[in-house]
Amino acid sequence: MLNTLLPILLFAALALAVLGAVRRVNMWRRGRPSQVDLLGGLLAMPKRYMVDLHHVVARDKYIANTHVATAGGAVLAAVLAVLVHGFGLHDRMLGYALLFATALMFVGACFVYARRRNPPARLSKGPWMRLPKSLLMFSATFFIATLPVAGILPMNFGGWVLAAVLGIGVLWGVSELFLGLTWGGPMKHAFAGALHLAWHRRAERFGGGRSTGLKPLDLNDPTAPLGVEKPKDFTWNQLLGFDACVQCGKCEAACPAFAAGQPLNPKKLIQDMVVGLAGGTDANFAGSPYPGKAIGEHAGNPHQPIVNGLVDADTLWSCTTCRACVEECPMMIEHVDAIVDMRRHLTLEKGATPNKGAEVLDNLIATDNPGGFNPGGRMNWAADLNLDLFGDRKTADVLFWVGDGAFDMRNQRTLRAFVKVLKAAKVDFAVLGLEERDSGDVARRLGDEATFQLLAKRNIGTLAKYGFKRIVTCDPHSFHVLKNEYGALGGNYQVLHHSTFMGELVSAGQLHLGQHKGGSVTYHDPCYLGRYNGEYQAPRDVLKALGIEVKEMQRSGFRSRCCGGGGGAPITDIPGKQRIPDMRMEDIRETQAEVVAVGCPQCTAMLEGVVEPRPLVKDIAELVAEALVEDSVAPARPAPAKREVVEEVH
Repeated sequence: MLNTLLPILLFAALALAVLGAVRRVNMWRRGRPSQVDLLGGLLAMPKRYMVDLHHVVARDKYIANTHVATAGGAVLAAVLAVLVHGFGLHDRMLGYALLFATALMFVGACFVYARRRNPPARLSKGPWMRLPKSLLMFSATFFIATLPVAGILPMNFGGWVLAAVLGIGVLWGVSELFLGLTWGGPMKHAFAGALHLAWHRRAERFGGGRSTGLKPLDLNDPTAPLGVEKPKDFTWNQLLGFDACVQCGKCEAACPAFAAGQPLNPKKLIQDMVVGLAGGTDANFAGSPYPGKAIGEHAGNPHQPIVNGLVDADTLWSCTTCRACVEECPMMIEHVDAIVDMRRHLTLEKGATPNKGAEVLDNLIATDNPGGFNPGGRMNWAADLNLDLFGDRKTADVLFWVGDGAFDMRNQRTLRAFVKVLKAAKVDFAVLGLEERDSGDVARRLGDEATFQLLAKRNIGTLAKYGFKRIVTCDPHSFHVLKNEYGALGGNYQVLHHSTFMGELVSAGQLHLGQHKGGSVTYHDPCYLGRYNGEYQAPRDVLKALGIEVKEMQRSGFRSRCCGGGGGAPITDIPGKQRIPDMRMEDIRETQAEVVAVGCPQCTAMLEGVVEPRPLVKDIAELVAEALVEDSVAPARPAPAKREVVEEVH
């Protein structure tokens, strides 16, 4: 009886799964076109799964081992089950192989069941709670049904009663594993996830690569939407990526806005996009809601606006663009890209940037800086430093990109300290002076792609007039934009953060440093230096050269907590239950360090905004400048002689 029943169940489930796959692909195709290498991506997918995905999963050894056993056993068991029980290949060796696969899957499913008995808050409940039972049922029933094939039991053992029981178990198991792959349910992530890895919108991320620059809008194409208004405005492979979400909640646990009680949960945001893809409401979402917002009040479909349908605007504006969610996601979903795409529509089409957003964007257009300061005061901080200007020299080894910290009195101390370091190392450098404009980072994160591209093209035009080998800046946000986002507009440069450059100077013996004489030090990793650009070691090497043993915070390196200053968050200022910088300062206080070293003007501003008592906040450049051996400091260059201007009279 089993020999008749099992093939019917297997092939019926496979046929329905294929129909579901066609339906699912058609749902993704509602999105806009996106150029991908279809065949090459499919061929690369196994390696991306085994290496890149598991590199992230392996951070949690329990889940990594569980996933290897469960997923590996399930794939092998499904293939062998079709061969043995579907096509009737009753070979003893195949039977033993299927017994091994189902046993391996069963062991992995036991660990899944153990994790689900008392799941952490970040994990979605609902249908996911039935998954371990379905996995156990699939593996157990096929194990028993395969014993006769392996010659361990007679072919007609048990009679029709056992055959009926096993048939029910097989039906349960194949419904979850085969139908669930494409029709919906926990196993959907396996089908969508595999194709998402194959046709990822950032294929550069695989093989150890890094891709963090935002994709530009084609502002010259009148048919291209200015950002994303409706789910169908996403590209088809973005929709595919949303559908791949496994609802593990690692993004939720890492999100600073969610922890602060602001109305953002990156996991729910992705699931809301899935609801928009298929059409429906969020009433069945079985995870944590957006803080302060009830589940069941939002709905949408591919053709309806997302904001005030699927999500509220303040959910999008709560994001600090720190990429903690992206860094933790085992399915390598791009949450930040999606959020900025939706912000672009609100800013460019609706003019709906909240709080001081509109004022800041107006300032950027009028004064080339977000604070609206007189552009003529950009170099006031260096009035006594006699800095060389590219307008006078035309060439230098290093272009020092000052950034808009030039208008902030606190950051001017950092800039002056770094100039002291450069002079001590006898670096050939110059600045743009009044020719420098805002890099455009804030405009782009606030969704104003037009203003970003305007500023970027002006800066690229200015930089093209001069000769230099490298750009060095104290601002990770400017560093990231110049390094990773100007290239799409024709500006390709070698850009270094000042901590990396100082590390090179120390290694080359160009700096003579004494020992740090202050208190104990911890180091705060800026998001745009660390997660965006992978630079974690250079700042620590510089501190080590000062004789500082860094007292690491629990959340450091790629898991560093955001200061709350990125993505225009201080400008949009969405309220929560607590402030993100206050939470970060608690992380710092736990180390009992007396000084927190930083490498970003935004981080400096946010952390110094925490009420005292608290540790001192010092930029790495300040610590290095304080430790310079005095005789190593080069004297300031005399001011360049004024050129006589001879006016030719015609």
